[in-house]
Amino acid sequence: MKRTVRSYLKPYWPAFVLALGQVFLISALELLKPWPLKIIIDNILSDKPLPFGLALNWSSETLLIAACIGLVVIYILLGGVRFLNDCATVRIGQGMVNDLRRDLYSRIQRLSLSFHTRQQVGDLMYRITADTMCIQALTMNGFFSVLSASVLLAGMFVVMLSLDTSLTLLALAVCPALFVAIGLLNRKMSSAAAQARQKESLVYSLLQRTLSGIRVIQAFTKEEDEERRFVKASTESLAAELRLYNLQNFYFGVVNVTIAAGTAAVLWVGTRHVLSGQLSIGDMVVFTSYLASLYIPLNSIFETYGLVQSAKVGVRRAFDILDSEQSMPEGHRNLGRQRAKGEISFEQVSFGYDSSRQILKEINLRVAPGQRIAIVGATGAGKSTLVSLLPRFYDPQSGRVTIDGVDIRDFQLKSLRRNIAMILQPPLVFPFSIRENIAYGRPGASLEDVISAAKVAQVHEFVEQLPDKYETMISEQGCTLSEGQKLRLTIARGILLDAPILILDEPTSSVDSETEALIMDGLEHLMEGKTTFIIAHRLSTVRQADLILVVRAGQIVEQGTFSELLHRGGPFASLYRTQFGLRDDERKFRLVK
Repeated sequence: MKRTVRSYLKPYWPAFVLALGQVFLISALELLKPWPLKIIIDNILSDKPLPFGLALNWSSETLLIAACIGLVVIYILLGGVRFLNDCATVRIGQGMVNDLRRDLYSRIQRLSLSFHTRQQVGDLMYRITADTMCIQALTMNGFFSVLSASVLLAGMFVVMLSLDTSLTLLALAVCPALFVAIGLLNRKMSSAAAQARQKESLVYSLLQRTLSGIRVIQAFTKEEDEERRFVKASTESLAAELRLYNLQNFYFGVVNVTIAAGTAAVLWVGTRHVLSGQLSIGDMVVFTSYLASLYIPLNSIFETYGLVQSAKVGVRRAFDILDSEQSMPEGHRNLGRQRAKGEISFEQVSFGYDSSRQILKEINLRVAPGQRIAIVGATGAGKSTLVSLLPRFYDPQSGRVTIDGVDIRDFQLKSLRRNIAMILQPPLVFPFSIRENIAYGRPGASLEDVISAAKVAQVHEFVEQLPDKYETMISEQGCTLSEGQKLRLTIARGILLDAPILILDEPTSSVDSETEALIMDGLEHLMEGKTTFIIAHRLSTVRQADLILVVRAGQIVEQGTFSELLHRGGPFASLYRTQFGLRDDERKFRLVK
């Protein structure tokens, strides 16, 4: 669905209409501001009849008091209505920003991993935080400023025409010059605004990358290099902002000089009209007051136009993500846990991150419910890509993947992924409490269930030693935990989810032998009765598999049990010797046989 600014304004339509009414009332009060002064000059000091044919038998002193009170009342009403209008427009604008942020955040979470591999995290952060603010600038600051100025201009134009037609036309003669200025600078300002936002988002990306990789940066003493990169990006961003700022200031300068020229011409002609008796002094005061007020909204319209160009770029950047077609299409079938048996098949599956290079080539595989599948192969062979198709992080370009005989594209994404527990590397924990981390897949789980899962994952004893036990907060990226502790927490998370399908991506590759033994105990409980895919590098996980797949260059080149593949002396035996480096164990195995 194509997103528009109007679609985000629709929920706030009643408040928007009320704000529009306030704009008209503000304009009417602005038009009344110079009239008490005109009455004092023309009707009290000069004893002329009241305007609009009013016949009041008031003394000069009474009329003076009424004019002064009227002036105060006008300013009080004007200030009160403006305050209410500001509150209303800010509330509407913030509501629109919040709605846009919610939709953008939700959309980004649901876009395919193909999209995320091409996008910089910092750029996405900038779009969510900064670009979404532009919808408020575009609608509230832009639209209401222009509308208010336009209504005020229309009212002033009518009154000024009734006072002096030729002088009014002279005052408006500056408009063609202002439109020429817009035409000359419009494209340059739009281009400068887009470049400024792009450069600033690059600063966000660099900052995010630096903070995420701070350990590596410090370990390799690259602080100075990263500082130079950051300063360069920041300098380029500020230079782009300065170029936009200078263009806007030049534009505003042209507008102000043009308006000043118009004001001087009106004052010269208006003074001659007063001297010739065509205008009264009071009329000239009203006209001059309107002239100042006329050019203020006129200037506001053209200045707002310049600022709106930047806001349009930001809104367009946010809408580009919302209108992206790269999200996973939803199926209509619900994969309930009570019905998911865990029978899985890959049928002629091919996949590549782009059309020029295939990662997987015509994969055919059938897995029985409860079977354990170990996937081995060199780095870059396509092991992780293969299992990533199962939860539909990507969809195959040809062929299909099925669960219990049904194409997984027919399932609702949420129901599909709730049937798959994943233990990934590196283990990811969140800056929540330990309890919340374990219950991440089942937020409503009781503490007893959480503790039970933690015991199976061999993490309970460690948690009990902490001051706040399961309510202990984990630091950002789990810096206060060891890799083994983080891994066991993620295993407890998978145990608690209790999904019928399990994916283990190199579950013990980054831990020592002692920790591995503890983790394997937890994994044994986790894998029990589940269809399990294990991307393995260690012998302990490969030996227990019902079926071992050897993946090379995106193809399954060999499959079988551990003993079958070792006896066969093919790719697995070669990989076993080179990667696992256990030739003595292999010889012992063959001797026993």
